Amino acid sequence: MSEETVGTDRVAFGRGYPVWIMGIDGTWRRSCVLKSVSNSEAELELEGSIEGLNLKEFFLLLSSTGLAYRRCELIRVNGSEINVRFLQTKSRSGRPMSRDDRAS
Repeated sequence: MSEETVGTDRVAFGRGYPVWIMGIDGTWRRSCVLKSVSNSEAELELEGSIEGLNLKEFFLLLSSTGLAYRRCELIRVNGSEINVRFLQTKSRSGRPMSRDDRAS
């Protein structure tokens, strides 16, 4: 997801945007920089090592309080950069939420 592959549906941040990744169980948290984002994926640059972290499924925290977040899974690791895919949130009925469900 380098700059040449950034499409019209992807937003790239020149200096990056500070965010965090956190384990699903809340036992670990790492600082990182959001380099680009789309509706379904994001590219992050990590600060520190990811060795020993369970990155199969984790949260991308978009605010320091953790009130804005997305559930993610790892797609690719390239040095200190990772690409993640956003996982669908399920409604209380157990089906994926539609835009109409989220608006209410």
